[in-house]
Amino acid sequence: MIVQQADKLGSEFLQDVIAGTPGGERIVHCLQCGSCGGSCPNGADMQYTPRTLFALINANKREEVLKSNTMWCCVSCYLCTTRCPQDIPITDIMYQLKRMAIAENLAKDTDAPALAKTFTGYVDKYGRAFELGLASRFYLLNKPFAMLKMGPMGLGMFARGRMALTPTKIKRVDQLQAIIKKAREIGRES
Repeated sequence: MIVQQADKLGSEFLQDVIAGTPGGERIVHCLQCGSCGGSCPNGADMQYTPRTLFALINANKREEVLKSNTMWCCVSCYLCTTRCPQDIPITDIMYQLKRMAIAENLAKDTDAPALAKTFTGYVDKYGRAFELGLASRFYLLNKPFAMLKMGPMGLGMFARGRMALTPTKIKRVDQLQAIIKKAREIGRES
């Protein structure tokens, strides 16, 4: 029934967002109340608030949405989702929009995909992030000259014991790696 409502709205983009988001059909119930944007700790940095993004999705403004910075500013705190009176999975929709932007090669004005790839590489290998490796690898591969600006901050973090020089593995990292492998297999099947 919800997908039929999306059909009536005539938005192919809306249907794609719904199809890629568990519970995404709830997006059609957005009241435009503003609880999401008002709850967001990064709302001021977003090009569009989530409710504006939903209106753009309904209006089939695919490229405008997927080129925006909104979903990349999302810190996945779930405040918007927990405060939504319509139980819209806003954070999950943001993840879907990120996936779509990457798949459609519209995530050009952000470093987030490259940073995410570096981050997941460390999580895959060690079961946790490794800040020094994450920052140095990301900057060396993507912005080598910007790395020079980060040096003083990195030294300060190291001096205060806030950054390790070598990565540490979680216990039973093999179990985590098996879970990640299975999740990727399931993701390829769907």
